[in-house]
Amino acid sequence: MKSVIVRLREYYNEASTTEKEIVKYVIKHPEETSQMTVYKLAEKTFSSPASIIRMCQKNGFGGFKDFSKALIFELAMRSQNQSAEKSEITKSDRIEDIIEKVTYKNIISLEDTKNLMDPETLNKSIQLLINSENICIYGIGSSLIVAKDAQQKFMRLNKHCSVSDDWHLQLLSARNMSDRDVGIIVSYSGQTAEMIECANTMKENGVKIISITKYGTSPIVEICDYNIFVAANESTFRSGAMSSRISQLNVIDILYTGFANTQYEKSLQLIAKTHIRKGNN
Repeated sequence: MKSVIVRLREYYNEASTTEKEIVKYVIKHPEETSQMTVYKLAEKTFSSPASIIRMCQKNGFGGFKDFSKALIFELAMRSQNQSAEKSEITKSDRIEDIIEKVTYKNIISLEDTKNLMDPETLNKSIQLLINSENICIYGIGSSLIVAKDAQQKFMRLNKHCSVSDDWHLQLLSARNMSDRDVGIIVSYSGQTAEMIECANTMKENGVKIISITKYGTSPIVEICDYNIFVAANESTFRSGAMSSRISQLNVIDILYTGFANTQYEKSLQLIAKTHIRKGNN
């Protein structure tokens, strides 16, 4: 089921003036909106039914009925799984408060990312990885940590996978790829100049690209063939890339597990074979 609140919140900056009023109303009054007809919502937001339907379709819904069903489902899930919204980190917070708030933020990021996931996109991405000759993964900063985690996981399954710490080497790798390879770009913002250059280079070589990025429009989203979105709900300390990194690592775990599950018995054997014993264990 497609998320409503998460998608609209992240769509807001690129929405038209009319759409902004609709988005603001839905986010502020989700319960009331879930009970409305398209005509009533148009009246409340001083818009038109056609504008509302277009906005729904831009965000991946078939129309207003699909939008309403998804909203009702999401509200039901949130009432079961979420407590009241937690505040941001403040200067006066004790370590007990920080434990609670950071953990809560990560949980919400994972839940919102789950709501953004499209099974069809994930299945096609996994199939691309299975059929590829090589997987080349790209990321800088905190995204490089995610890229290295992916490399370690896929190599456990005997899938050739490369990552470089140096951006210039990443660009050289992109230039040497062929249409038999697959690229994975990890970029939370989707606007990192180095990643855009690598993506454009891969496209020139006919390479299929999977992105792991924030939901919304960005240069990376426009370039890549398959986009796997994570929620944009970073905390005050955004430079630490905390909850986004947790969500990106979760996406890698899903791709890895889906890949392994296509050859279940063989994967179990490979995982056992590539286990590195430590000490006397």
